[in-house]
Amino acid sequence: MTNKVALVTGSSRGIGRAAAIRLAKAGYDIVINYARSKSKAMETAQEIEKLGRKTLVVKANVGDVEKVKNMFGEIAEVFGRLDVFVNNAASGVLRPVMELEENHWNWTMNINSKALLFCAQEAAKLMEKNDGGKIVSVSSIGSIRYLENYTLVGVSKAALEALTRYLAVELAQKNIVVNAVSGGAIDTEALQHFPNREQLLEDARKNTPAGRMVQIEDMVNTIMFLISEEASMIRGQTIIVDGGRSLLV
Repeated sequence: MTNKVALVTGSSRGIGRAAAIRLAKAGYDIVINYARSKSKAMETAQEIEKLGRKTLVVKANVGDVEKVKNMFGEIAEVFGRLDVFVNNAASGVLRPVMELEENHWNWTMNINSKALLFCAQEAAKLMEKNDGGKIVSVSSIGSIRYLENYTLVGVSKAALEALTRYLAVELAQKNIVVNAVSGGAIDTEALQHFPNREQLLEDARKNTPAGRMVQIEDMVNTIMFLISEEASMIRGQTIIVDGGRSLLV
Protein backbone atom coordinates (compact mmCIF):
# COMPACT_ATOMS: atom_id res chain seq x y z
CA MET A 1 0.00 0.00 0.00
CA THR A 2 3.03 2.29 0.06
CA ASN A 3 3.70 2.24 -3.68
CA LYS A 4 2.59 5.31 -5.57
CA VAL A 5 -0.35 4.88 -7.92
CA ALA A 6 -1.06 6.48 -11.31
CA LEU A 7 -4.27 6.47 -13.32
CA VAL A 8 -4.02 6.92 -17.07
CA THR A 9 -7.35 7.18 -18.88
CA GLY A 10 -7.48 5.75 -22.38
CA SER A 11 -4.35 3.72 -21.68
CA SER A 12 -5.01 0.71 -23.91
CA ARG A 13 -3.18 2.32 -26.84
CA GLY A 14 -1.24 5.29 -28.16
CA ILE A 15 0.02 8.01 -25.85
CA GLY A 16 -1.95 6.63 -22.91
CA ARG A 17 -0.39 3.18 -23.21
CA ALA A 18 3.11 4.61 -23.55
CA ALA A 19 2.59 6.88 -20.55
CA ALA A 20 1.29 4.00 -18.42
CA ILE A 21 4.32 1.86 -19.24
CA ARG A 22 6.74 4.70 -18.56
CA LEU A 23 5.08 5.42 -15.21
CA ALA A 24 5.35 1.74 -14.33
CA LYS A 25 9.06 1.82 -15.15
CA ALA A 26 9.32 4.82 -12.79
CA GLY A 27 7.86 2.70 -9.98
CA TYR A 28 4.14 3.46 -10.06
CA ASP A 29 1.38 0.90 -9.81
CA ILE A 30 -1.00 1.61 -12.69
CA VAL A 31 -4.74 1.96 -13.15
CA ILE A 32 -5.47 1.21 -16.81
CA ASN A 33 -8.70 2.71 -18.09
CA TYR A 34 -10.36 1.80 -21.36
CA ALA A 35 -13.78 2.16 -23.00
CA ARG A 36 -13.78 -0.44 -25.78
CA SER A 37 -10.41 -2.15 -26.29
CA LYS A 38 -10.38 -4.71 -23.47
CA SER A 39 -7.86 -6.99 -25.19
CA LYS A 40 -5.43 -4.11 -25.71
CA ALA A 41 -5.94 -2.94 -22.13
CA MET A 42 -5.07 -6.42 -20.90
CA GLU A 43 -1.97 -6.46 -23.11
CA THR A 44 -0.88 -3.19 -21.52
CA ALA A 45 -1.52 -4.66 -18.06
CA GLN A 46 0.55 -7.75 -18.83
CA GLU A 47 3.48 -5.66 -20.02
CA ILE A 48 3.33 -3.55 -16.86
CA GLU A 49 3.08 -6.57 -14.58
CA LYS A 50 6.24 -7.98 -16.21
CA LEU A 51 7.96 -4.89 -14.80
CA GLY A 52 6.93 -5.96 -11.30
CA ARG A 53 4.19 -3.40 -10.88
CA LYS A 54 0.56 -3.96 -9.91
CA THR A 55 -2.27 -3.07 -12.25
CA LEU A 56 -5.99 -2.44 -12.05
CA VAL A 57 -7.90 -2.54 -15.34
CA VAL A 58 -11.15 -0.57 -15.33
CA LYS A 59 -13.66 -0.23 -18.15
CA ALA A 60 -15.32 3.19 -17.95
CA ASN A 61 -16.57 5.83 -20.35
CA VAL A 62 -15.07 8.89 -18.67
CA GLY A 63 -17.78 11.08 -20.18
CA ASP A 64 -20.29 9.40 -17.83
CA VAL A 65 -20.04 10.84 -14.29
CA GLU A 66 -21.55 7.78 -12.63
CA LYS A 67 -18.98 5.52 -14.30
CA VAL A 68 -16.22 7.92 -13.29
CA LYS A 69 -17.29 7.70 -9.65
CA ASN A 70 -17.44 3.91 -9.85
CA MET A 71 -13.92 3.82 -11.34
CA PHE A 72 -12.50 5.93 -8.53
CA GLY A 73 -14.36 3.79 -6.02
CA GLU A 74 -12.46 0.76 -7.39
CA ILE A 75 -9.17 2.65 -7.17
CA ALA A 76 -9.88 3.55 -3.53
CA GLU A 77 -10.80 -0.03 -2.71
CA VAL A 78 -7.81 -1.66 -4.42
CA PHE A 79 -5.04 0.86 -3.81
CA GLY A 80 -6.40 3.32 -1.25
CA ARG A 81 -4.53 6.19 -2.86
CA LEU A 82 -3.78 8.07 -6.08
CA ASP A 83 -0.69 10.13 -6.80
CA VAL A 84 -0.82 10.86 -10.54
CA PHE A 85 -3.76 11.28 -12.91
CA VAL A 86 -3.03 11.48 -16.64
CA ASN A 87 -6.20 12.67 -18.37
CA ASN A 88 -5.59 11.17 -21.79
CA ALA A 89 -8.84 9.59 -23.01
CA ALA A 90 -10.31 11.44 -25.97
CA SER A 91 -12.88 11.07 -28.68
CA GLY A 92 -14.78 13.31 -31.06
CA VAL A 93 -16.73 13.81 -34.25
CA LEU A 94 -14.69 15.08 -37.18
CA ARG A 95 -17.03 16.95 -39.53
CA PRO A 96 -17.44 20.42 -41.07
CA VAL A 97 -19.32 22.98 -38.98
CA MET A 98 -22.54 22.76 -40.95
CA GLU A 99 -22.74 18.98 -40.52
CA LEU A 100 -22.48 18.96 -36.72
CA GLU A 101 -25.41 17.85 -34.60
CA GLU A 102 -26.26 18.17 -30.92
CA ASN A 103 -25.36 14.58 -30.10
CA HIS A 104 -21.94 15.12 -31.72
CA TRP A 105 -21.38 18.11 -29.42
CA ASN A 106 -22.47 16.23 -26.31
CA TRP A 107 -20.34 13.16 -27.03
CA THR A 108 -17.18 15.14 -27.78
CA MET A 109 -17.49 17.64 -24.95
CA ASN A 110 -18.38 14.96 -22.39
CA ILE A 111 -15.30 12.82 -23.04
CA ASN A 112 -12.80 15.57 -23.80
CA SER A 113 -13.86 18.29 -21.34
CA LYS A 114 -16.43 17.23 -18.76
CA ALA A 115 -14.38 14.15 -17.92
CA LEU A 116 -11.47 16.28 -16.69
CA LEU A 117 -13.63 18.17 -14.21
CA PHE A 118 -15.29 15.16 -12.62
CA CYS A 119 -12.23 12.91 -12.75
CA ALA A 120 -10.17 15.70 -11.17
CA GLN A 121 -12.71 16.07 -8.37
CA GLU A 122 -12.50 12.37 -7.54
CA ALA A 123 -8.73 12.27 -8.00
CA ALA A 124 -8.28 15.22 -5.63
CA LYS A 125 -10.19 13.40 -2.87
CA LEU A 126 -7.68 10.55 -3.02
CA MET A 127 -4.62 12.71 -3.60
CA GLU A 128 -5.16 14.96 -0.59
CA LYS A 129 -5.03 11.91 1.68
CA ASN A 130 -1.36 11.54 0.69
CA ASP A 131 -0.36 15.20 0.77
CA GLY A 132 -1.03 16.00 -2.87
CA GLY A 133 -0.51 14.78 -6.41
CA LYS A 134 -0.12 15.64 -10.07
CA ILE A 135 -2.69 15.96 -12.86
CA VAL A 136 -1.66 16.21 -16.52
CA SER A 137 -4.09 16.36 -19.43
CA VAL A 138 -3.36 15.66 -23.08
CA SER A 139 -4.56 18.44 -25.37
CA SER A 140 -4.08 19.30 -29.04
CA ILE A 141 -2.80 22.20 -31.09
CA GLY A 142 -6.32 22.36 -32.56
CA SER A 143 -7.35 24.12 -29.37
CA ILE A 144 -5.67 27.32 -30.54
CA ARG A 145 -5.54 27.11 -34.33
CA TYR A 146 -7.86 26.00 -37.11
CA LEU A 147 -7.67 22.42 -38.31
CA GLU A 148 -10.01 21.11 -41.00
CA ASN A 149 -13.00 19.10 -39.69
CA TYR A 150 -11.69 19.61 -36.14
CA THR A 151 -14.24 22.11 -34.82
CA LEU A 152 -15.74 20.06 -31.99
CA VAL A 153 -12.51 18.47 -30.84
CA GLY A 154 -10.71 21.81 -30.99
CA VAL A 155 -13.39 23.52 -28.90
CA SER A 156 -13.40 20.66 -26.40
CA LYS A 157 -9.61 20.84 -26.05
CA ALA A 158 -9.79 24.63 -25.58
CA ALA A 159 -12.25 24.00 -22.74
CA LEU A 160 -9.86 21.40 -21.31
CA GLU A 161 -7.01 23.93 -21.30
CA ALA A 162 -9.18 26.58 -19.63
CA LEU A 163 -10.29 24.06 -17.02
CA THR A 164 -6.64 23.17 -16.43
CA ARG A 165 -6.02 26.77 -15.36
CA TYR A 166 -8.98 26.85 -12.97
CA LEU A 167 -8.12 23.48 -11.44
CA ALA A 168 -4.50 24.56 -10.99
CA VAL A 169 -5.57 27.50 -8.83
CA GLU A 170 -8.25 25.80 -6.76
CA LEU A 171 -6.41 22.52 -6.18
CA ALA A 172 -3.13 24.20 -5.27
CA GLN A 173 -4.30 24.43 -1.66
CA LYS A 174 -4.41 20.62 -1.66
CA ASN A 175 -0.84 20.49 -3.03
CA ILE A 176 -2.09 19.20 -6.38
CA VAL A 177 -0.22 20.39 -9.47
CA VAL A 178 -2.30 20.65 -12.67
CA ASN A 179 -1.01 21.13 -16.21
CA ALA A 180 -1.56 19.99 -19.80
CA VAL A 181 0.53 18.87 -22.76
CA SER A 182 -0.50 19.81 -26.30
CA GLY A 183 0.89 17.84 -29.21
CA GLY A 184 1.26 18.44 -32.90
CA ALA A 185 0.40 15.79 -35.48
CA ILE A 186 1.49 12.38 -34.20
CA ASP A 187 1.08 9.17 -36.19
CA THR A 188 -1.12 7.27 -33.73
CA GLU A 189 -4.16 5.04 -34.20
CA ALA A 190 -6.36 8.03 -33.36
CA LEU A 191 -5.04 9.93 -36.39
CA GLN A 192 -6.32 7.15 -38.67
CA HIS A 193 -9.84 8.52 -38.12
CA PHE A 194 -8.92 11.89 -39.64
CA PRO A 195 -10.14 12.26 -43.24
CA ASN A 196 -7.12 14.49 -43.96
CA ARG A 197 -4.61 12.24 -42.14
CA GLU A 198 -2.05 12.08 -44.97
CA GLN A 199 -2.14 15.84 -45.41
CA LEU A 200 -1.48 16.39 -41.69
CA LEU A 201 1.40 13.92 -41.66
CA GLU A 202 2.98 15.36 -44.79
CA ASP A 203 2.75 18.87 -43.36
CA ALA A 204 4.40 17.72 -40.11
CA ARG A 205 7.20 15.97 -41.98
CA LYS A 206 7.98 18.93 -44.22
CA ASN A 207 7.27 21.96 -42.03
CA THR A 208 8.39 21.11 -38.48
CA PRO A 209 11.38 23.36 -37.65
CA ALA A 210 12.91 20.65 -35.44
CA GLY A 211 13.42 18.57 -38.56
CA ARG A 212 11.21 15.63 -37.67
CA MET A 213 7.67 14.80 -36.62
CA VAL A 214 6.66 14.64 -32.99
CA GLN A 215 6.72 11.09 -31.62
CA ILE A 216 4.63 9.55 -28.85
CA GLU A 217 7.72 9.47 -26.64
CA ASP A 218 8.10 13.25 -26.95
CA MET A 219 4.67 13.64 -25.37
CA VAL A 220 5.43 11.08 -22.68
CA ASN A 221 8.75 12.78 -21.86
CA THR A 222 6.86 16.01 -21.20
CA ILE A 223 4.22 14.27 -19.09
CA MET A 224 6.97 12.70 -16.98
CA PHE A 225 8.62 16.10 -16.53
CA LEU A 226 5.37 17.72 -15.43
CA ILE A 227 4.77 15.08 -12.73
CA SER A 228 8.31 15.51 -11.42
CA GLU A 229 9.22 17.70 -8.45
CA GLU A 230 11.40 19.77 -10.78
CA ALA A 231 8.18 21.04 -12.40
CA SER A 232 6.30 21.78 -9.17
CA MET A 233 6.21 25.52 -9.83
CA ILE A 234 4.67 25.09 -13.27
CA ARG A 235 0.93 25.43 -12.69
CA GLY A 236 -2.04 25.67 -15.03
CA GLN A 237 0.10 25.68 -18.15
CA THR A 238 -0.32 23.98 -21.49
CA ILE A 239 3.09 22.93 -22.81
CA ILE A 240 3.14 22.71 -26.61
CA VAL A 241 5.19 19.81 -27.94
CA ASP A 242 5.24 20.20 -31.73
CA GLY A 243 8.85 20.82 -32.71
CA GLY A 244 7.96 24.45 -33.43
CA ARG A 245 5.34 23.74 -36.11
CA SER A 246 2.72 26.03 -34.58
CA LEU A 247 5.15 28.96 -34.73
CA LEU A 248 4.84 29.02 -38.51
CA VAL A 249 1.93 30.19 -40.64
